[in-house]
Amino acid sequence: MLAITPIYAALIAILYVALSANVILHRRSGKISVGDGGDKAMIKAMRTHANCAEYAPFALLLIAMAELQGAGWLILNLLGLMLLAGRLLHAYGFGRSAQIVILRQVGMLLTFAAILIAALANLFLAL
Repeated sequence: MLAITPIYAALIAILYVALSANVILHRRSGKISVGDGGDKAMIKAMRTHANCAEYAPFALLLIAMAELQGAGWLILNLLGLMLLAGRLLHAYGFGRSAQIVILRQVGMLLTFAAILIAALANLFLAL
């Protein structure tokens, strides 16, 4: 049974809903029904939201598989915290106008590290 991964999945889901709401707010304020309407703020909101959707599910799946294979609570929490911090930093850094490049970069570094470490943990645990 999963006990740790659902905590991080829930927190990242809250972030995802917040990013979705940001897209909706931009659509309303810009009167943009479909697409980006050529609006740079809309494009940025859409890409910030999409980036979370592209990376978070894959990372959470790897963390969940590691937990199901018996990974320890410390590594699972470290992976979850890395992923959550990475997604928050990336969303904040990328979503700003002008973006805060260092936060975007650190966010992606933490996200990639969580994915890579979780992948390696799964390989190790499966052997």
